[in-house]
Amino acid sequence: MSFEEYEPRSTLVVPENPRTRAAFPFVDVHAHQYRLLQQPEGRVDELLAEMDAMNMRVMVNLSGGSGERLEEMIERTRKANGRIVHFANISFDGIDDPEWGERTAAQLERDVAAGAVGLKIYKNLGMFLRDGSGARVATDDPRIDPVWRKAGELGVPVLIHVGEPSPFWLPHDRFNERWLELKQYPDRRRDDADRFASFEQTMGEQHSMFRKHPGTTFINAHLGWLGNDLDRLSALLDELPNVYTEIGAVLAELGRQPRRARRFLTEYQDRVLFGKDSWEPSEYHVYFRTLETADEYFDYYRKRHAHWKLYGLDLPAEVLRKLYYENALRVIPGIAEGLFAEVAD
Repeated sequence: MSFEEYEPRSTLVVPENPRTRAAFPFVDVHAHQYRLLQQPEGRVDELLAEMDAMNMRVMVNLSGGSGERLEEMIERTRKANGRIVHFANISFDGIDDPEWGERTAAQLERDVAAGAVGLKIYKNLGMFLRDGSGARVATDDPRIDPVWRKAGELGVPVLIHVGEPSPFWLPHDRFNERWLELKQYPDRRRDDADRFASFEQTMGEQHSMFRKHPGTTFINAHLGWLGNDLDRLSALLDELPNVYTEIGAVLAELGRQPRRARRFLTEYQDRVLFGKDSWEPSEYHVYFRTLETADEYFDYYRKRHAHWKLYGLDLPAEVLRKLYYENALRVIPGIAEGLFAEVAD
């Protein structure tokens, strides 16, 4: 029997409190609806029904695009009455052009005027993106500075994904806790020094960029890939008041250290937002159970991310409110507070 086939069923007898609906209406700040424009008009109604079933009040689609595509996306979801909002995206094509930065910043300004409520940066920056000379484009590359400044001037947040889990840079051996994922997806290995900067350099360039632009609000996606080192993440948040974070696709990091994670989310309750990343409604149930209950030793939904079990954090109501929606209302200006009027009373 291979490791992939091994699926032990726990004989532990403990209370079980599964959740299919969040305790409070919530904002998912890390959703992707890439193909929304290619799907039937009724897909928006289907999305709203799926959102209602789990108590999701607002979805932030990070894959809004730019220009005409963004405008089409906004028009397509207008019937949602503010419950589906969009972040714009930028293209790094032509970054060698001295006018690229100002031109891209101007396009961002037009996209925000059209209805975008933020800017999403994908993980190609800092890892895969190369300029005309073949050099890797670092996250703190000065050519991008006009874009970060413009976001700050416009008052919209930048949700940025730089890097990946640190084990991707480690040897693919029996000591690597992401061994299964790297076996199933060998192209996720980052231990080739000729192709990739180190994990520390990749993270350091992002943090340098945060420091250069204190007037811009950044949402550091996926707990900044520091969910396995919450002391380090805490220090980063202490240093940089313009930086927030979110929990998309890193729930397993929190669920394996429930006491430390509960303390972190309590101490930084004003700086963490709710996010999920991939769209599979049943997987949200594991988030609700982990955040809201004191359950022990239950399954995560994706073995390659976590072959370990999770434990509930049993967060207080005031922390859940901030994580689920209050912080998003504060950080993302395009979300209507009126959508949460009944829970604010």
